[in-house]
Amino acid sequence: MSAVLGPSRWPRVPELRDRFYERRVLDQVVASVRAGESRALVIHGEPGVGKTALLDYVGDHAAGCRVVRVAGIEPEMEFPFAGIHQLCSPFLDRITHIPEPQSAALQTAFGLRAGPPPDPFLVALGILSLLSEVASDRPLLCLIDDHQWLDFASATILPATARRLGAESVGLVFAIRNQSEVLAGLTELTILGLGDADSHALLASVVPGKIDARVRDQIVAETRGNPLALLELPGA
Repeated sequence: MSAVLGPSRWPRVPELRDRFYERRVLDQVVASVRAGESRALVIHGEPGVGKTALLDYVGDHAAGCRVVRVAGIEPEMEFPFAGIHQLCSPFLDRITHIPEPQSAALQTAFGLRAGPPPDPFLVALGILSLLSEVASDRPLLCLIDDHQWLDFASATILPATARRLGAESVGLVFAIRNQSEVLAGLTELTILGLGDADSHALLASVVPGKIDARVRDQIVAETRGNPLALLELPGA
């Protein structure tokens, strides 16, 4: 059974169109985590191209895994450790089960104990240990949306954690608009606009009645297959 925490902020499309290759890659990530391995993947593409929809797909097709959602929020970029607090808050009852220096670093980062700013490397190791502890019960998938809006500490510490994954049954999937140096070294998946046939099909699904062929072709050309634009532009 999959437990999904955290709402998706975009309206869901009834079904993913196209994206056969992308779904196959994501299915392989889930299968590897279920099999006791760890995986990290970075999905990047322009706003509205469907990154969140692909994270929704992972959450909906991760039977047998525990799924946790994190979303970067621009107003919280100035709050150190806000992103990793989102990630770890469901597991705080396990925080004393990991090595004491790592536990102390996490507790200080989350304001659970007083102390000087924690060593970021100890925080990264603490997150890795905490996720591994949780995954010992059931495979764990962490979906991090809008990485570009995470606070600096979380934006750098989470990729450092991902690069140190071993055989912990943990998966981290990041979604970001543009490629970023802090995510270097992780497997990447570029998301482009839909093809013409799928763009036309998506447009037809949201426009009642018939639409002039020239208008339809112009909308598809101007949106460059961007799913969110195809859903919103006809109404505008």
